[in-house]
Amino acid sequence: MTADLLTVIPPYVLLAFAALAVLALPRRAGHAAAALATAFTFVQAVLLGDGGTGAHLATQLFGFDVVFFNVDQFSLLMGVVVGFLATAAVLYAYGTEAPTWVTAFALIYVSSTVGTIYAGDWLTLIFFWELMAVTSTLLVWQYGGAAVRAGYRYALFHGIGGTFLLGAVVVHFANAETFLFSATTGIHPAATLLAAIGIGINCGFIFLHTWLPDTYPRPHVAASVFLSVFTTKTAAYVMYRAFPEGGMWLAYLGGIMAVYGAFFALLQYDPRRLLSYHIQAQLGYMLAGFGLATYVGEFAITGGFAHLFNNVLYKSLLFMAVGVVIYRTGVEDIRDMGGLWREMPVTFLVYLVGAASITAVPGFNGFISKGMVLDSAHEVHNVTLLLDSGLLWWLLVLGGVGTFMSFIKLGYYVFFHGSATLSPRDATPFQTAGMVLAAGACIYFGVFYTQLIEVMPFTDLILSDEVYFKPYSQSHLIESAALLVAGFVGFFTLKRPLGWLAHRMPDVDAVTYPAMFYLGRASIWGVTELWAAVDRAVMELVGMIEWTAMNPREALARAGVDTEIRTGIGRSVLFLTVAAGVALFVFVLS
Repeated sequence: MTADLLTVIPPYVLLAFAALAVLALPRRAGHAAAALATAFTFVQAVLLGDGGTGAHLATQLFGFDVVFFNVDQFSLLMGVVVGFLATAAVLYAYGTEAPTWVTAFALIYVSSTVGTIYAGDWLTLIFFWELMAVTSTLLVWQYGGAAVRAGYRYALFHGIGGTFLLGAVVVHFANAETFLFSATTGIHPAATLLAAIGIGINCGFIFLHTWLPDTYPRPHVAASVFLSVFTTKTAAYVMYRAFPEGGMWLAYLGGIMAVYGAFFALLQYDPRRLLSYHIQAQLGYMLAGFGLATYVGEFAITGGFAHLFNNVLYKSLLFMAVGVVIYRTGVEDIRDMGGLWREMPVTFLVYLVGAASITAVPGFNGFISKGMVLDSAHEVHNVTLLLDSGLLWWLLVLGGVGTFMSFIKLGYYVFFHGSATLSPRDATPFQTAGMVLAAGACIYFGVFYTQLIEVMPFTDLILSDEVYFKPYSQSHLIESAALLVAGFVGFFTLKRPLGWLAHRMPDVDAVTYPAMFYLGRASIWGVTELWAAVDRAVMELVGMIEWTAMNPREALARAGVDTEIRTGIGRSVLFLTVAAGVALFVFVLS
C-alpha cells in the first residue's frame, strides 16, 4: 500500500465498517475483520511516521475550515498504541466469548476514539469526542443489569463534560476566529476554565472521577478492556492539545490525583474497581508531565506521553488478566479467591508483567516513563522546582508507593492468599494471544527503551548528548528498590488497618450521588409545582375575565358601583361588543 493511499484513508472509517462487519458476518469472520481493521490503524501510523506527517483531508464544513485527518508526531504515537492495543483487545474479546454486540460497540467506540486522535481542529474533535461518549455508553449498557444504572450515570458525567468542552470550543472560536490547531497554540485563554472542566471529567479529576470506579467494573470483562484505556488516555491527549505549554496547576493536580487514586485503590476488594482507581492515579503522572512543561519543556512532555503510551499497554493487560480470573471463576471479590497461581499459571505470569510495569520495576516499560516524569518533577537542566521543597516529587513518589502496595494486595489475594478453593481453567488461546501481545510490548519497551523514545515527540532532544535520559542509572535503580521495599513493608504492616478503613472510608460519591438524586428530585418537584401554580393562577384569571365579560352588571354590583353607573357601563360594553363584532364581520367580507 503506497504512502499516498495511506494519507487519504482515515482509519476510523475502516473501523466503523468493521463494526458493521462484526454484526453481519459469522462470529469468527467478523472478529477477523475487526482485527484486520485495528491492525491497519497500527500499521498505518507506523508507516506514516516515516515522513507522512501533515494535514490531510483539509476541507470546509458549514463554512468553517476543518481537518478530518491530521497527522503529526502526537496523533501518530496515539495511533500506534491505540491500533496495537485494539488488535489485542479484539483477540481477547473473541477468546472471552464476548457477544458480537460487545465487539461491534467496542469497534465503533475505537473508531470515534481514533477520530478524536486524528482531528486537526476543535470542531472535528468535539464531534468525535461526543460520539466517543455515546458509543462507550452503549458498550456499558449492552451488558444489562447493574451496568444500566451505572451507564446512565456515566452518560450524565460525559454529557456534562462534553457541554463544557463545547462551550470552550465556542469561546475559543469567538476569540481566535478559527477552529484549526495549526492556527493557535492550544485553547484560547478565555476558554481555559471551561476546557479544563470538560476535559478534566474524562481525565478523572478529583471530585469529577467517580464515574470511573462506578462504571468500569460493571460491563462484560472484554468491554472493560476497551473502556479502561481509550476514554481516559484520549482525554490526556486532548488536555495536551488544549494546554501544550503546561501549567503548574495541572502538574500539582496530577500529583494529587496520583495519591488519591492509589489510596482509594488500596481500599478495594473488587479487582476491576481497584484497577479503575489506578486509572485516575496513572493519569496523574501524565498530567504532571504535561504540566511541568512550563519549567522543564519538551522532556516533561515526552515523559507524560511515554507514560500515556505505556499505560495503554499495561493497564489493558491488567484488566485482561483480572478479566480471565472473573471469566473462569465467576467471582468478583478477591477475598473469595486465593491460591490461583498453580491453577492459572499463564494468567499469573501476565499479571506479574502488568503489575511490574505499572509499579515501575526495572526491566518493564513503566520504569522508563515514570522515571522521566519523576526526573522532570525533581530537577532537569539544573532547575530546582516547586518552592525548593520537592512537593510535587513527593506526591508522585507517595503515589508510587501506594501503587506498589495496591498490586501486592491484588496479587496476594488473587494468587496466593490461603489455599486454592477454586479449580478454574487457565486463559483460552485467544485470551492468551491478546495478553501476550500486551505483555510482550511492556517488556520490549522496558528493555529496548530507546525504541519507546523514538516513538515519542522531541526524539532528537531526548536522545541528544546534552539531555540523554539514562533510566538504568544507579540513582534510578536505588529509587525503584526503595519504592519496592516501601510497598512490601507498607502493605503487610497496614493490611489490617486498610481492611478496617475499607468499610469506613467512602469516596465522594457517597455524598455526591445522593445529593444529585435528591437535588434532581427537588428540582423536578419545584418546577412541576411552580408550573401547576402558574397554570392555576392563569386559568382562574381567564375564568374571572370571562365571567366579568358575560356578567358585567353583576360584576360591577359586586364591586360596589351604583345602579345608574352600572347601566351606563353595561350599555357601553354592549355597544363596544356589537361594534367589534360588526367590524370583524366587515373585515372578513373584505
